[in-house]
Amino acid sequence: QVQLAESEGGSVQAGGSLRLSCVASGQTSSLHCMAWFRQAPGLERELVVSVYRRSGITTDGGLGEGRFTISQDNAKNTVYLQMNHLKPEDTAMYYCAAALEGCPWYAQDFAYWGRGTQVTVSA
Repeated sequence: QVQLAESEGGSVQAGGSLRLSCVASGQTSSLHCMAWFRQAPGLERELVVSVYRRSGITTDGGLGEGRFTISQDNAKNTVYLQMNHLKPEDTAMYYCAAALEGCPWYAQDFAYWGRGTQVTVSA
């Protein structure tokens, strides 16, 4: 089993930046991929960005238009999401996720999830 714990999100003004972190604990050696998803009210959970744990290769979900960057510190079992030039439409719950195989695109293919953290961007 793996547990994921996201840092607290927050409220920022448009144009601001925010960095989220996610710490994995438990059987972390089984994890192939870490990712950040987000879900706004009434919408599906969508991939923000993901990273292969071994190679560091990342996949951008296309939501941030290059404004979102994922990084990892495998020694600390931690991944980060750096969000810059935030917009009101970035307001959502942000979730950390981990996959056991590959680095999937869809939420349904991830095995473990954090509880989510709210990010609110005001105009």
